[in-house]
Amino acid sequence: MTRIVAGIVAHVDAGKTTLSEALLYRTGEIRRLGRVDHGDAFLDTDALEKARGITISAHQALVEYGGLGLTLLDTPGHVDFAAETERVLRVLDYAILVVSGTDGVQGHTETLWRLLDRYHVPTFVFVNKCDAPGFDRDAVLAQLRRRLSDAVQPLPAMGEASDDATPVPFGDEVEDVAALDERAMDEYFEAGSLTLGRVRAMVAARALFPVFFGSALKLDGVGEFLDGFAAYAREPVWPAGFGARVFKVSHDDKHNRLTWLRVTGGTLKAKSLVRTGVGAGGDADADVPSDAPVDAGAGGYTEKIDQVRVYNGARFDIATELPAGAVCAVTGLEHTFPGEGLGCEPDAASPSMQPVLTYTVLPAGAAGTDGAGGDVPSPATTPRFDDLTLHKVLTALRELEDEDPLLHVNWVERVQEIHVQLMGAIQLEIIQQTLHERFGLDVSFGTGSILYRETITKPIEGVGHFEPLRHYAEAHILIEPGEPGSGVKVASALTTNELDRNWQRLILTHLTEREHLGVLTGSPLTDVVMTLVAARAHLKHTEGGDFRQATYRAIRQGLMEARSGVAGHAVVGRDTQRPAYEIDDDDADDATASSAKSEKTGKDASDGTAASDDARAEAVTAMAKAVAADPGHCMVLEPWYRFRLEVPDDMLGRAMADVQRMSGTFGPSSQDGGYALIEGEAPVSEMRDYAMDVNAYTHGRGRLSLTFGGYRPCHDQARVIEEARYDPEADLDHTPDSVFCAHGAGYPVKWYKVPEFMHVPYATA
Repeated sequence: MTRIVAGIVAHVDAGKTTLSEALLYRTGEIRRLGRVDHGDAFLDTDALEKARGITISAHQALVEYGGLGLTLLDTPGHVDFAAETERVLRVLDYAILVVSGTDGVQGHTETLWRLLDRYHVPTFVFVNKCDAPGFDRDAVLAQLRRRLSDAVQPLPAMGEASDDATPVPFGDEVEDVAALDERAMDEYFEAGSLTLGRVRAMVAARALFPVFFGSALKLDGVGEFLDGFAAYAREPVWPAGFGARVFKVSHDDKHNRLTWLRVTGGTLKAKSLVRTGVGAGGDADADVPSDAPVDAGAGGYTEKIDQVRVYNGARFDIATELPAGAVCAVTGLEHTFPGEGLGCEPDAASPSMQPVLTYTVLPAGAAGTDGAGGDVPSPATTPRFDDLTLHKVLTALRELEDEDPLLHVNWVERVQEIHVQLMGAIQLEIIQQTLHERFGLDVSFGTGSILYRETITKPIEGVGHFEPLRHYAEAHILIEPGEPGSGVKVASALTTNELDRNWQRLILTHLTEREHLGVLTGSPLTDVVMTLVAARAHLKHTEGGDFRQATYRAIRQGLMEARSGVAGHAVVGRDTQRPAYEIDDDDADDATASSAKSEKTGKDASDGTAASDDARAEAVTAMAKAVAADPGHCMVLEPWYRFRLEVPDDMLGRAMADVQRMSGTFGPSSQDGGYALIEGEAPVSEMRDYAMDVNAYTHGRGRLSLTFGGYRPCHDQARVIEEARYDPEADLDHTPDSVFCAHGAGYPVKWYKVPEFMHVPYATA
């Protein structure tokens, strides 16, 4: 039997889950045809999915059709859950792209097409709702070829006994199909036809995209699609060594943690031990030469797989072992994450779909909770959770973050707030309802704000020293600019002769275990490479937590040096003076002393405190303005949208002017049936509410499609820095200062003085 894993993807409301239902019914897997709008679809297993009529997370179903054993993965269609869909694409043999016959190719359809291309997933297209009035088969086919690929091609039916050598009866279209692939053209010239084996190879290589037409709700064309899929898909060949790819983490109704994975090699057995948290199939127990650098992926956990569950909708069977190619959910693994590779399988790259908005989690009924506007309470008046509820909310959100790492749940100590990152309003509502139904917690959300990030433009070596009494650690971290979109990468340049292997691993863990913040706005650091280039430990006094403090302080100290304009490393004397814009702690101490003196002389102490606070606020504002004018070698990044804007021809000028006003870019416009189309990119901060403007000035005739287009240098960096008023030295959780020891006691040293006191010389020239 040919065993294939296929995912069904589509723009929301194209009929994706309905097609899944039709495939299950047509093959006899279910006896009753459910409907999404009736809330009884086989694959809508969650109460929220049934209530809303949309797919929120991926679900598995099993189909057997003749000699085909098909594992179906139904994915979310709404753009807010596109990250879940992207994770599933990594484990597919084939994708089934569902396109509405009435709506045609929509904005999210093109986004999905780009993702399928990125992950090299062979794709079958099913045009649904062909029974609707006004459906034009030729027009839809032309649009598919124009908007997606000219290799979209209807394929003829094949007999059941067909093999790779059987000619495919293309008729007059054989030459057009052969022209899509060089080997196919050679075969056509030699034999005058194309064999089934060649067509299967073209489909697998994404040189040909079979398209089928029908109506899933009425079962029209579903049998023909199954026949075509069975004929033109082929099973991959798997390696003998064990490998698996994690694509999802969830929790069952008993709060058992489920790791969903695809076996990509060898055999997966229950009760077997696997290494998790290693990355790239690394083996933490391998022998390493003393002069070899330590691998950044080393370490991890040895965990035992308990149950191996094969799901079919909401039901599952327990297996003892599964061969390569199988999809299952396993229990017993507590440190896996979506995208992780087990065994010989490497970890996946960062997903291209990223959240661009950050929200504050507030008690139910708090102000500014619509997520789309409204007044934001000041920090002094923001409603707070009580300690017990706060702990419960954080615990619940951590569990949801375990399932979707892109939530990035963050407790911000300095403002006593919980922040989460979301894709949009629908996901916000789902999180809110999930917290209520699964955990019994009622929360609301503050107004969404733009999720900025920070990076650097030149290399800098940061130094962190932590030496209170009976503790010792020093670390030098070289921070270098990385490729755009690469995130944070870490490495070690030290050998085990220079620093013990266990300390190196510990430092590399500290580099990745938390989200490091930039020093311009306090936004997360990204697109950097951090390399351990020097370090020192003490045989007696160094403990595990010492290198955590030294590593954190080294990163922060390097960023502060970069902000002050230092490149490479600081030079003692020239670069070890307090920058002019930095807040003078002596002045702050004087203000505090003045406040205390006022209290002793009988003056209103609150007046003195208020004066001290005002002076501090003025100093922070002045510092922010100075940094905004000259941020040194640090840079603020902002998210950009890729947009596709369709407006009536007579409104094209207005649309172009709007995009230019928003600091966006676009290519040449095109006309199609009385409508003008422009495609380009623009900052999220400028375009996030533009859909309402389009609807207003086109009187409902315009359409705007937005997808995440990555991070770019902020177009109004100075304004963002000034408004953030971020004081990095006041952020005690991310301090850049170090601690040294003298006369039996530790004492703090300011970040710009650390080069004068450090024990290990700089490793960079």
